[in-house]
Amino acid sequence: MISSYNMSRDFKPINIGILTVSDTRTSTTDKSGRYLSSAASDAGHHVIQKLIVKDEIDDIKNVLMSWSMGSDIDAIISTGGTGLTKRDVSVEAHCQVYEKEITAFSSMFASISMEKIGTSALQSRACAGVRNGTYLFALPGSPSACRDAWENLLKPQFDYRHLPCNFVEIMPRLVKDISKKR
Repeated sequence: MISSYNMSRDFKPINIGILTVSDTRTSTTDKSGRYLSSAASDAGHHVIQKLIVKDEIDDIKNVLMSWSMGSDIDAIISTGGTGLTKRDVSVEAHCQVYEKEITAFSSMFASISMEKIGTSALQSRACAGVRNGTYLFALPGSPSACRDAWENLLKPQFDYRHLPCNFVEIMPRLVKDISKKR
């Protein structure tokens, strides 16, 4: 079955935090963070936090934990630090804070990347999970990779009208205390 949209359902915007992980990027040179922020806003969502942190496990974990503890952020999308070098530690930080991993995200992203960049897709370790009712996604630092993930995976799943199911409709059931989220 191919997914579709039920346009008779009302769109439900979510609150998103964008975290850029980089030792060198600034607000001026952060093309990936800027793209994700713009794409989320253009889709009708609210970007309520945007930050750049160094590629350090503790720095990344602290932001992920802090942002996921509040009730104001529904999803955190990080960009950068998913590669294979010693300094790429976003995946390690993400995995240390997940309560549940969204395992299909990695393989679906790899499949999309394979179509675009061939076997170079092997070098990405994009991942996703849930903590305290908040979705967390670790995307590569490339603007093209962020666009692929947003357009093909995140944008449809963050749209309540997307069928047969989507991330928005299960948000209230992600935590026992459903008063935290919608």
